Amino acid sequence: MVNGGQFASHLTLDFLPGHVWLVGAGPGDLSMLSMGAYAALKVADVIVYDRLVSDAILAEVPVTTERYYVGKSAGHHSVPQAQIETKLIELAERGLRVLRLKGGDPFVFGRGGEELMHLLEAGVPCKVLPGITAAAGCAASTSIPLTYRGIAQSCRFITGHLQEGKEGLDLSQWYQPSQTLVFYMGLAQAGAIAAKLMSEGAASDLPVAIVERGSQPDQKVWETTLAQLESTIRQHGCQSPALLIVGEVVALRQKLVACLPEMATAAV
Repeated sequence: MVNGGQFASHLTLDFLPGHVWLVGAGPGDLSMLSMGAYAALKVADVIVYDRLVSDAILAEVPVTTERYYVGKSAGHHSVPQAQIETKLIELAERGLRVLRLKGGDPFVFGRGGEELMHLLEAGVPCKVLPGITAAAGCAASTSIPLTYRGIAQSCRFITGHLQEGKEGLDLSQWYQPSQTLVFYMGLAQAGAIAAKLMSEGAASDLPVAIVERGSQPDQKVWETTLAQLESTIRQHGCQSPALLIVGEVVALRQKLVACLPEMATAAV
């Protein structure tokens, strides 16, 4: 039988000098970090990490590891995306094992595809390790099933963040009965999101959960409706990072929490 240490060593045998690994750190809870991601952060020479990588995960990075913070928040990009990509290439060309650590999953609203494309075009060897995306991790940590037989047969992830220079929301049809919608980065556009969904036929009392810092010790959850979404955010001063989970599955939360009271973190 292979023990944990041997398995971790096996996972990182191909993490060679001059390589870049794009790794998902999950929603923040250390227990949701994959074994591969954990092994990689232990052997990397340098990590380039985002704002959404939690303190608990950063605490596992060896003190000798070089670090670069390239975090972004709504309307405030500390490091332009093109500069991040250039930095990754420069670090790889120095012969370092470069760990690009991203909250959630690199390929779900994490711009991992863009970074991978630029790295490969520059001839840099790469590998992608997926992470638990925020929708799955935050829903599980708050007892909201994203799908449920007879209530939600599908789930859709949508970004509420507008690309710089773009105006208005995605014009595609969002609302469908028996579907759960999860909006990433949607706080600032919550009023417009709610209005769009109601214009497409969603009931004004359709349940919505606002999950702030999901899966982390200071997680907060507010349950509201589409009609009251914007006022709830304003009343409680909700802050990013936060997800909006929209659909009838949100109404199941209180029944599930009654059986699992430890999951009722900061319920309102």
